Amino acid sequence: MTTQTTSAEMREHLLDVDGKKIFVAETGDGPSVLLLHGGGPGASGVSNYSRNIAALATEYRVIVPDLPGYGRSTKGVDPDDPFGDLAAGVRGVLDRLGIDRAHLVGNSYGGACALRLALDTPHRVHKIVLMGPGGVGTTRSLPTPGLRKLLAHYTGEGPSRMKLERFIREYLVFNAADIPDAVIDERYQASIDPEVIASPPLRRPTGPNALRTLWKMDVTRDRRLSRLPVPTLVLWGAEDKVNRPSGGQALARIMPNCDLYLVANTGHWVQYERPELFNRLCADFLAGRR
Repeated sequence: MTTQTTSAEMREHLLDVDGKKIFVAETGDGPSVLLLHGGGPGASGVSNYSRNIAALATEYRVIVPDLPGYGRSTKGVDPDDPFGDLAAGVRGVLDRLGIDRAHLVGNSYGGACALRLALDTPHRVHKIVLMGPGGVGTTRSLPTPGLRKLLAHYTGEGPSRMKLERFIREYLVFNAADIPDAVIDERYQASIDPEVIASPPLRRPTGPNALRTLWKMDVTRDRRLSRLPVPTLVLWGAEDKVNRPSGGQALARIMPNCDLYLVANTGHWVQYERPELFNRLCADFLAGRR
């Protein structure tokens, strides 16, 4: 995003992970923390965490990838197992950077990626912070209005700035005035990259494997979740219109080591809408100051 950008000096890499290029920006020193962005049209790592990177970098090595399919990374995600594909890409980033274990911070789509990576390889993860993660109870009720709007960006008449602005202002955040026009402009331009239009990274599963894919994408149906030992903090906006806040209660009920913080007057984008609160809670939880 062109506004509210981090002032931290970023080191940039383009890593080769299993034949795909994954863009990574990083700054700071200390324990490694990966910030995994959401899956909305035009999303990217540094833009999603523009209000958090500098604060966290005062005591952590902050690593911010563009997830596969987004930003400057190779486009295209495995439609039969998107969360598994994302998790494999992030695990590859850890391998290429020589990091055995890291903290994971994930918003929405990135939260689903963080959970899948921890379920598949818990020994690679110290702690997790999730903000309105995707894949929680998604096969147990109809999609929310916000999620339907998100998935509709590339359908019908195709992407438009008006569709994106309505999604962001009416469904993504609690206070529409908090989002400058420049943010919408930049995200829209990123969303109409021809490679993204040809292969949108977040879409409703179709075809003969659609039902199987949907079940894979619902983490609450994964029996490993109830045995996952990784300490987890879930932050969920009480006014989230994309992923239901009741998902936080579901995770706290199922996971053996999960704290839940419901954030008042906040939508789907906790780290952007409530940056001071998020930065403090995240840094303290990861450091064990609670």
